[in-house]
Amino acid sequence: MNEEIKKQILEKIESYQKIIVSRHIRPDGDAVGSTKGFAGILRATYPEKKVYVLNDDYADHLKFLGGEDKLKDDEIDDVYNGALLVVIDTGTEDRISNSNYKKAKEIIKIDHHIDDKPYGDISWVEDFRSSACEMIADFYVTFKDKLKITKEAATCIYCGMVTDSGRFRYEGVTGETMRLAGALLDLDIDTQTLFAHLYTDEFETLKLKSYVYDHITITPNGVAYIYMDEKVQEKYNLTLEAASEVVSELKVIRGSLIWLAFIDNKEKNEIRVRLRSRFLGVKDLANKYHGGGHFTSAGATVYSREEMQALIEDADKILGEFKAKYGERL
Repeated sequence: MNEEIKKQILEKIESYQKIIVSRHIRPDGDAVGSTKGFAGILRATYPEKKVYVLNDDYADHLKFLGGEDKLKDDEIDDVYNGALLVVIDTGTEDRISNSNYKKAKEIIKIDHHIDDKPYGDISWVEDFRSSACEMIADFYVTFKDKLKITKEAATCIYCGMVTDSGRFRYEGVTGETMRLAGALLDLDIDTQTLFAHLYTDEFETLKLKSYVYDHITITPNGVAYIYMDEKVQEKYNLTLEAASEVVSELKVIRGSLIWLAFIDNKEKNEIRVRLRSRFLGVKDLANKYHGGGHFTSAGATVYSREEMQALIEDADKILGEFKAKYGERL
């Protein structure tokens, strides 16, 4: 798929001596895994090139994958001058976690989100993919006769595939997804250590889950939601990203097909929203509230408790209409 675009990307990579890889702000496993994995492939294949992973933020819960590169202020212009920038897993320019990205000579976009706001000199977008890491795995397999990969890079890519697909359970997972995952597993990835990092919890995390289960609210039609105010975040020592992840705890409720997590961000005077669903879409709802994303996985922002309540009511209406048309579903 998109063989010509992939060839163009490979040709661009081969023509540049400096390549910078970036991702979206507030990164998840897919964003970190795809950028570090892609950079690892480039470094192994082209040791003579200078390859950087440069971003403005990071995620503490993914530090087991290793760090990213940092530049001193007096190095920035020299590194970006004449460089190729590859932005991965980032739907729109305003979400690029690199305040210097426009200093690069050319930009390549590799992404699996719906292409609402195209950017880049070359854009490879496949919104049917389960993750950006799946695309990076596909890129490697497509040019396996030319590209090299390390076990560390394969681990990063596999990590992103696992996390963004919900351990291969979400919509978008196909036979091709599993074949590409298998190609990475053939490289002898240490999955036991990887899953220990991803799916074991600190004791304090279990206390947080207990709080979440005790404070879930269900609307008349079955929308499950929780509000994580600043005091709760402080009590459990949560970053905004960690607080947002509690939305995943709501999806196990039978009859609830839409799940919302509202996260206070006092610093920006806003409330971050994570929207998830099963069988029906939440992307349009997210778009209505200053956000966007995938069909069943999206993000939004509201600016008051009143707007938060309006979003909840809209979600409840959408779910009620869905159930009236299709009946109760798990």
